[in-house]
Amino acid sequence: MKHHHIIWHHALVTKQDRQRLNKHKSCTLWFTGLSGSGKSTLANTVDRKLFERGIRSYVMDGDNIRHGLNKDLSFSREDRKENIRRVGEVAKLFVDSGQIVLTPLISPFREDREMVKKLFSNNEFFEIYVKCPLNVCEFRDPKGLYSKARKGEIHEFTGISSPYEEPLTPDLMIETNLLTIEESAEKIISFLQEKEII
Repeated sequence: MKHHHIIWHHALVTKQDRQRLNKHKSCTLWFTGLSGSGKSTLANTVDRKLFERGIRSYVMDGDNIRHGLNKDLSFSREDRKENIRRVGEVAKLFVDSGQIVLTPLISPFREDREMVKKLFSNNEFFEIYVKCPLNVCEFRDPKGLYSKARKGEIHEFTGISSPYEEPLTPDLMIETNLLTIEESAEKIISFLQEKEII
């Protein structure tokens, strides 16, 4: 619902001003993939590498967001959509602040990821498909979620009782069953350099 009496207030310090100060551009790296594919581990490893280079970045982890901003949302189709929308809007603010934001979220539906992408200007949103076979993710099962899903203790669990729609044209694909976390992170750093973000 739009409120016609709410007007966007333009800042005196622009995104471009902040990027000049930071000496790097800002963008969102949207990590999508199955639970256990390594999204959060990879995002945090990239974040550490950026930090060591003096680059301003922040990991907006899907689980962490559900502890606060999105703690009122379930895992129903509608709430998952709203979860993605809110994270996208906050990520957009981080990009406006001149930072590189890394968002590891399963975000299983193409339509929702496309909705978020439309919030950003060109070269400010990059979809990174953290690809890993279901059987490998299930074997890893770092949080014990697959085991619970198989027992019927978790409903609408992606990959088991709810679908995951693979990206058709991701900006970058990382196969974490074939590469180490270090190799995967370096691939993303190289990608950011190619795109002249850093």
